[in-house]
Amino acid sequence: RAMLDAGRTGELVIGAEGSRCGSPLTLLVESSVPPPRMIVFGAIDFAAALVRAGRFLGYRVTVCDARPVFATAARFPEADEIVVDWPHRYLAGTEVDARTVLCVLTHDPKFDVPLLELALRLPVAYVGAMGSRRTHLERDERLREAGVTDSQLAALHSPIGLDLGARTPEETALSIAAEIVADRRGGTGLPLKGAHTPIHHESGPALVPVA
Repeated sequence: RAMLDAGRTGELVIGAEGSRCGSPLTLLVESSVPPPRMIVFGAIDFAAALVRAGRFLGYRVTVCDARPVFATAARFPEADEIVVDWPHRYLAGTEVDARTVLCVLTHDPKFDVPLLELALRLPVAYVGAMGSRRTHLERDERLREAGVTDSQLAALHSPIGLDLGARTPEETALSIAAEIVADRRGGTGLPLKGAHTPIHHESGPALVPVA
């Protein structure tokens, strides 16, 4: 299921223990969909680490920023695509789906508000925005003034990421990636030690079409 959801094709070995096969079985999984998209808005230092984390998780990663001096291939060599455009304008014209994750790192109201106003109305998997708790509250007020509803705001992951005590760009990227995985797979984000929840959750997105 994870391979199909990620749009991956390859071999998968199912061991005898815990399976219904009685003996090890090798399966060929063939998916007919492209990898899910991660769009990172804001060509800041934290974005470079998040690009690497996104690629590691199997996303096709796009970096978008309106400032050409920052949105360059030299700064983001691991990105699949770099776009110089106003974030909300790019999002309005690009293709997204129910597996797409949107990470807003711009931390500037003139970019954040029109971008999130659109993002929170789209049928995507995840929308997260960077900022302090004070920034989050001020941004919420601006979004409400722009017509965003409370139910739409409830879908916004802000401040973005799980509480890992992250400080560096790499630790912050890990925090964001962990929240994306937990949200995608129905995880709690709590330590497994001492928990009484399943390690592998059955909840999550439906199977995607396969060839």
